[in-house]
Parts: sequence; structure tokens; C-alpha cells
Amino acid sequence: MDAAAMIRKAKAEGRTALTEAESKELLRQFGVPVVKESIATTPEEAAAKAEEIGFPVVLKGLGTKLTHKTERGLVRLNLKDSGDVRQAAAVVAGSAGADLEGYLIQPMLSGRREFVAGLFLDDQFGPVVMFGLGGVFTEALNDVAFRIAPVDERDAGEMIDELRSRKLLGPFRGEPAAVRERLVRTLTGLSRLGLEFPDVTEVDINPLLVGPDGQATAVDALVILGGRPTAKTLLPPVDPVAIAKLFYPRSIAFVGASGTFAKWGYMLFCNVAAGGFKGPIYLVNARGGEIAGRPTFKSVGEIPGPIDLAVVTIPAEKVLDLIPQFKEKGVRNMLLITSGFAETGAEGRRLEEELVRQAREAGILILGPNTMGICNPHDALFCCGSNVLPKPGTTTLVSQSGNLGVQLLGFAEHEGIGIRAFCGSGNEAMITIEDYMEAFEVDELTRTVVLYLESVKNGRRFFESARRVGRKKPVVLLKGGRTQAGNRAAASHTGALASNLRVFDAAARQAGIVVAEQPMDLLDLSAAFSSLPLPRGNRVGLMTLGGGWGVVASDLCVENGLTIPDLPPDLISRIDEILPPYWSRSNPIDLVGKFNPKIAMQVMDELVKWEGCDAVLHLGIIGRMASVRQMIRSIQEVDPVMDRKFLDAIPGALAEFENRFTIHMVHLMEKSGKPILGVNLLPEENARTIMDVEGSPYKGVSFLTPERAVKALARMNTYRQWREREEK
Repeated sequence: MDAAAMIRKAKAEGRTALTEAESKELLRQFGVPVVKESIATTPEEAAAKAEEIGFPVVLKGLGTKLTHKTERGLVRLNLKDSGDVRQAAAVVAGSAGADLEGYLIQPMLSGRREFVAGLFLDDQFGPVVMFGLGGVFTEALNDVAFRIAPVDERDAGEMIDELRSRKLLGPFRGEPAAVRERLVRTLTGLSRLGLEFPDVTEVDINPLLVGPDGQATAVDALVILGGRPTAKTLLPPVDPVAIAKLFYPRSIAFVGASGTFAKWGYMLFCNVAAGGFKGPIYLVNARGGEIAGRPTFKSVGEIPGPIDLAVVTIPAEKVLDLIPQFKEKGVRNMLLITSGFAETGAEGRRLEEELVRQAREAGILILGPNTMGICNPHDALFCCGSNVLPKPGTTTLVSQSGNLGVQLLGFAEHEGIGIRAFCGSGNEAMITIEDYMEAFEVDELTRTVVLYLESVKNGRRFFESARRVGRKKPVVLLKGGRTQAGNRAAASHTGALASNLRVFDAAARQAGIVVAEQPMDLLDLSAAFSSLPLPRGNRVGLMTLGGGWGVVASDLCVENGLTIPDLPPDLISRIDEILPPYWSRSNPIDLVGKFNPKIAMQVMDELVKWEGCDAVLHLGIIGRMASVRQMIRSIQEVDPVMDRKFLDAIPGALAEFENRFTIHMVHLMEKSGKPILGVNLLPEENARTIMDVEGSPYKGVSFLTPERAVKALARMNTYRQWREREEK
């Protein structure tokens, strides 16, 4: 019986699961290697079937209601002759009672390596394929990998390689390696099954046994049937052009403008005006009068000119009254700062839904509600709750937490990271993260996408759009709600439950998203991706002012999937001519404390020319200012005859060297296409992660610790690998 007929028959009988025999037959039709077995209706027939198969055998009770056989004692193992089979059949019959419809006879397969594979439905992403360690360690170790369907052979291979216990799939205690093709066939088959048959909601293969010959076989299987959940009502997509208009308004009206310090209607207006916005700014307050010496209109209808963007800060219960006013005035864009909507519970959600309904009918696009605002440095638009003024750049930042987003924006300003645009997306009542993703795809000014997310409204759309964006530009993401407590906080904060983290992480990995572990990672990765060329491989050349840092950096590289290749003899010979004879003569290259600026540049030139490395990391070459200033203070205290002019000139000379060194590194990146990044010797109050070099597409990048530098480089390499696979 073919798969479709088998499923139709089971559903017609009112069943929610296939029998074990049916489950295995269904899986066999999708390429899953299943154990050969026979069905018997009587103990005598079972004994005869066992004779045909060859002893030892396994006997199981078979029936449409027998889905949990082990718990009911319906599985009898290692039966060595016909007598054992008859006796086992009698025991099973007694345990199963009226639910017994027959017996399943299969060979007793041996194997010390057990795995599990399966399929289930995720509310956000649809069919998900699972593979993991099985047997008694399944729950204890929880060593599993997931992928969103469709799963191709490459995806399946990555799942296999992700397991912490993957060594069990290699040669093991005298047994050959597991036949990888059978594992891959199992996972891709599950994927096709999940996509082709919506009635299949879950599949459990446990164990997927690897035998002494390395062959993997599905020994037990269960297929659960049911309808796919009713599709959620999804918001209609928003045109990227419409989103762009929100960030390029020609005029702005502040509805709820205030003259009171610390009120949103005051802060936002002040930040926009002080930030240099070029268009007309109108203030709206029902009391009229003046605010900050400017005339205040009692309603938007009184404003003489057109309004491109209305920034709304009035209480939530009054926002609905604005819709007819905006419609009459021709206001098409609303930045709704106000909170008190879906994030507060059921009543707030109803209010938000009604607001969206009326706004959509009136042709009004809402960003928010419950947002910290937006900014676009390329248009001198700084409409955020915090007075941050990052420079124009190529990194776009969208955050579902306004406070975290604005804090990251402030860090970006301090570290010199240029911003394409920023948005606190709020409750995403009309414009969702999926809409922003599709806007990133076509926005030519965006080179790096940085996201803080707690939930997505349409997981499949997010997954597909992120994959498309990732083929053009990196997407860096920090996921909130990673713990049970975080999930609860996310729900109360955004009005939506976060998706299952492990499935979300799997979707992100498949889509090429660079997943950050903590907020500072977002900025470090943004700095690296927006300023450096991608490495062509994972080989790193290290240059350090001291041996200890080289050891630490080498360990970090290896732990993060990078390699430290040995220096070839010809490179050693060239560096012999630059450094003293007692230099390390290995990678990392220890400059043995030589502060001569020319030496560092000469060694770097040779290292970058080396075809055996794909990236270069220098440690301690720059960032010496704090140490030098302290040294100068000490000298001034103890040496009254030291030339003061000489001492006073040292900081300037050091700054000039570090500037020249950084420019030289950028020019080397232009010539070689290899990323070069550094680690500062010591933190400095005015130091920045990024240094611009006029006329270059690249920038100088230097971090405060080796950990941050290596992590950024490793994530760039992982992203490069993903893109190369996508291009094949």
C-alpha cells in the first residue's frame, strides 16, 4: 500500500497513529532504512516466520492501539528458538488483551551505538527534522540537532557533525564508521515526508541502530497523524518602499508635544531638533500656546503644511481618535511611541487590534506601538528616547527592546560604528521583523544587519527572508528569551511568546544568521563585518608584542574553529632579516618587545603576503598610550634632568605611529583581501573599536581583549563558509 493510501485508511478508521509495521513501511517508501520484518496473526505463524528470518529474533505485539509497547511489556527480545517465540507470543497476548491484532517478528539486531531521528511540527517554522544520540543517554545528555524542512544532503550532514557525540559515528571499538549515506538518507527522507504529507505531525525513530557493519537501521518507529494547526492570521507584508519613507520624512508633527522635562513629547522633539533635522517640525498639544518658544497647534488639522510623519506620545486610550484626523490631513505614517497596548494583556491587545484595523482602512502605516523611536543618520533624523547621535554608516540595527536598542546605539556612537538606521520595533502591530528583513534585502546602504529579537510573528517568512538577506550581507542576531524566566519576561514585554530556542537557533544556523551570545557581541560583530573583508579560510597569522598573548590567542583560535599554521622556511628567512636572532621563529610571531614602528610594519607586510594564512591578528602593537603616559609621569617624578620637551612629544609621536600603522593595515587589506584586526595593549578612555581611513572601503578594527577579536574573526569565517555553500 502506498503512503497516501495508508494514511487515508488510518484516518478513515479514526486513528491518530500508524501501527509500527505501517510506520516502518511509510518510512521505507521515503528512503529510510528500516529493519526487515514479518507480520503473524497466531503464535504458530509467529514461530514459522521466526524460522524463516533466522534466530535470534524479536517479537512485538501489533495493533492500532498499541503505540507504547515497551511500557506494556509487549516487546520480547533475543528469542533463540521456536519455543521461545511461542512462549513470548502467549505472554504478549496476555498483556495486550483485546488490543492485540497480531505479532511483529524481526531479527535481533546487535549494535552498541543507538541514535534517534524524528520529525515534529513547530508552531513558527513548520516541519522540523531531529537527529540525536539515543539509548539510555537520550534524555540525560540531550545531544540533538534540528533543521527546518526542507533538509537537503548538506543540511543532514551538518546535523550529524553538530552532535557532541559524533565520534560514536566514526570507527568505534573495532567496528567500522557508521555509513553516513544511510544517516543522510534517513534525515532527508523525514524532511520530504513532513513536507509532502501534512497529516503526519510527528515521527519517532528510536532506536536508529548502528550495527557492527556500520549500517544504520530503524528498529522501531511511530508515526503520529493529525491535522496541521489552523493557520494563524498573519499580517500582510509591508512594502519596503513604504518603510523607507518612514525614515526619510520631509516634515514631522509631534502629537502630544510637551514643555515638561523628561516627558516623551519633550525629549523626542528636542532630540530631533538638536540633531539637525532639515524639514519643518510641528508641535501639537490640545492646549495650544507655545512650547520651547515655538507655536503649538491644538490639532493636526491646524497645521498649514503637509505632514510626512506623526510622532505620537499621547495616552493609549486617545490614539484611536487620531485616525480620522490623520486621514483627513493626509498623514500616512505614524511613529507610535505610546505604550499600553498588546504588551499589557488582553484588553491592550484588543485596543491594538482595533487601532490597526482602523489605521489600515485609513491608509496609515504604524511603526510601534511601545517603541523607543527611530534614527537615520544619513538624513539627520534622530527621533529616539535617548540623545544619541551615531555617525552615518552601513550597519542597520533593529531591536524589539527599545532600551537595549538605544543602549547599543550609544555604544555604537562611542565605538565609532557607523549606523545606516535604527528602529525600536516595539509591538510590531503593523510592521514586523519580517518586513524589516525584506527591506534590508533591497536597501543598498545596509551592509550589515544587527537584530535583537524576542519573538517572530511568522517564523517561516523570517527564515526564508533571512536566508535571502544572508546571501548578500551578514545578519547578526541576539535572541532574547533563552531561558524559562527570559521567556516569561519576553511575553510580558512584547506581547508574544518566544519560539522554542533550540528550533530557533537551528533555523538561524540554516539561514546563515550569525548568532550572538550577549549584547556586546552584536557591536563587536557589527564592527568586524562592516569594516573588514571576509576571510577566505580559517588559517590565522598572529603577531604579538609579547609571548603570553600569543599563546592565549592561539588557544582561543583553535577553540573557535580557526587554525594556526606553521611558518614556512622562506617566510622565517625573510623575518630573520627584520627581527633579532632570538625571535620565536614560529606562528605566533613574537616581536620580542621591539617598539620600533618600522619593525612591526615590515613583519606585518611579510605575514600578509604569506599564502598560508587567510587573516592576521596583531596584539599589543597599538593601544600603548595609557602605559606611555604613566611612564612619563613616573619619569617626571624621579628624573628632574630629563628633557621635558622630549617627554611632552612622546604621546604625539605615539599617536602618529598608531595612526600610520592603522592606515597601513587598511591599505594591506585593500591589496590582499585579507582581514587584519588588532587587540589593544591597554584600554584607553578615548580609544574606539573602529578607525576610519578616508577613501577606503575598509577600516581599522581593534578590540580590547583577544577573546573579542578571535570570536569576531571566527564568526566571520563561519559566515563565509555558509555563503560559499549557498553559492554552490
